[in-house]
Amino acid sequence: MASGPAPAAAASGQRPRVSAWAPLRHPVFRMLWLAQFVSNIGTFMQSVGAVWVMLELHQSPAVVALVQTAVFLPVLLLGVPAGALADLIDRRRLLLATQGLMLAAAGGLAVLTWTGGVTPAALLALTFALGVGTALNGPAWQAVQPELVPAAEFPQAVTLGGASMNLGRAIGPALAGVIIAATGPGLVFLLNAVSFLAVIGALAAWRPKPEDRPGPPEQFDAAVRVGLRYAWHSHLIHYVLLRSGTFTLASAGLLALLPVYARSQLGLGSGGLGLLYGAFGAGAAVSALLLPRIRARIGVDGAVVAGTAAAAVTMLALAFTRSPVLAALITFVARAGWLLSAGWSVTQMLRTGFRCQT
Repeated sequence: MASGPAPAAAASGQRPRVSAWAPLRHPVFRMLWLAQFVSNIGTFMQSVGAVWVMLELHQSPAVVALVQTAVFLPVLLLGVPAGALADLIDRRRLLLATQGLMLAAAGGLAVLTWTGGVTPAALLALTFALGVGTALNGPAWQAVQPELVPAAEFPQAVTLGGASMNLGRAIGPALAGVIIAATGPGLVFLLNAVSFLAVIGALAAWRPKPEDRPGPPEQFDAAVRVGLRYAWHSHLIHYVLLRSGTFTLASAGLLALLPVYARSQLGLGSGGLGLLYGAFGAGAAVSALLLPRIRARIGVDGAVVAGTAAAAVTMLALAFTRSPVLAALITFVARAGWLLSAGWSVTQMLRTGFRCQT
C-alpha cells in the first residue's frame, strides 16, 4: 500500500502543507471574514464618497487633502492606546463598540448629505470619527484572529485578511463611483453604515471562550507606558519607522490629491474617480498575490527598492498624463509599488511584536 503525502512529510520532519483556504473551513472565522469583507467594501466606498462631497463643497486642494488626514490621523494618535485597550478589556465588546461608533458616524453623514446639512467641518469631523473607530478596532481585530483558527493556519488567516482588504479596496471605489453618478453620495454613506451591521451581527453571534488571565489586570496608563518604552528603546522599530515614514511622507500626496487631479486635470466625474481608486486598489490585490514570488526572486530589500522606484516613477508620470486610461494604468502600478515597499515595514513590525510577546 503506497504512503500518502502527509505520512511522507511527517517522516521527513516537515510540516504538512496547509491550504491557503483552510481557515475558511472554521465557521466562526468564515462568518467574521465574510462580514469584514462586506465592511471593507463599504469603507472604501465611503472614501470615494467623502472626497467627492468635499470636492463639491470646497475645491481647494489643501481642504480636499484634509479628508485623508482625518482618516489616518487617528491611527497615528491612537495606535499605542488602542493596542493597550485590546490587551486590557474584553475584545469582543471593544469591537462591538468600535463598529457601533463607525455605524453612527457613517449613518450621520448619510443623513446630513440627504438633508443638505453637510459642511466641510461636519464632513471632516465624521470622517475623523470613522478614523477613530478604525484605529481602535484594528489591534483588537488582529488579536482575536488566533482564537478563530489553529496555530498552524494562522499565516493563512492573515493572508486571507489581507486579501479581504485588497479586494474591498478594488471593488468599493468602482462601485461607489457608479452609485454617486446615479443617485448621489448619500446612498454610499448609507451602504457603508449597513456594512457595519454585518460585522456587528457576526460579532454578536460569536461566543469566544473566556480568557485565562492570571493575576490582577494591568492598568491602562501602565500598559501605554510599557509600549512607548519598548518602542523608544527598540532600534529595529526606529529603523522601520524612519524607513516607512520617509516613504509615506513622499508618497502620501498621491492618495490625498488624486480626487483633485481626477477632476481638474482629467475632467472626470465621480464614476471616473471611482475607477481610478479601483485601479489603485487592484494594484494592491495583484501585488499581494505576486509578493511572495517577487521576494523569492529578488529578496526583501530588492522588493523594497523596486517598489519605491515604481512609486516614484509613476507619480512623476502622473504629472504629465492627461489620459484617463493611462492614468488608471499608472495608479495601478503605483499602488503595486506602494505595497512592495510597505510590505517590508509590516513584516518587520509583526516580527518585532512577536519577539516582544515571547
